[in-house]
This record gives sequence, C-alpha cells and structure tokens, in this order.
Amino acid sequence: MEGLTVGRMVHYVSYGTPGGEYQSLHRAAVVTQVEDVEQGLVSLCVLNPMGMLFIVHCVYCDDTTMPGTWHWIERA
Repeated sequence: MEGLTVGRMVHYVSYGTPGGEYQSLHRAAVVTQVEDVEQGLVSLCVLNPMGMLFIVHCVYCDDTTMPGTWHWIERA
C-alpha cells in the first residue's frame, strides 16, 4: 500500500454501541506502527474528544463504514 508510513493521518471507524446510544463515527488517527504494508495492517493512536485510544493490528478497509477498521481520509 503506497504512502503508508508511521506518522500518517488516517480515519479510524469507531464501533458505537449495540443499543445505538453512541453511533459509529470516523475519528482522526495517527499511524504509530506499520505491521504489514501489503495488507494495510497498522497500529494506531486514535484521537477522541475525551482522550486517546491505542489500537494494534488494525486492518485497512475500502468500505468507509466498517467499524474497527481504518481508511485514508476523504477529500474535503
């Protein structure tokens, strides 16, 4: 996956809650480790309004609505 390096900004898709109290949202994230460039497997520091979340073994997904995955930031 071209351009995938430590320090790149990406979007992480949060899970939300089963009852719908919290919806699945896109969150800004920083790539902290590239585990497998070809498969897009990375570790992330996810930036939330109330703090940070660290995720290991996060996989890339073209479907920008798939919870628990990351994707490139959409163009504005």
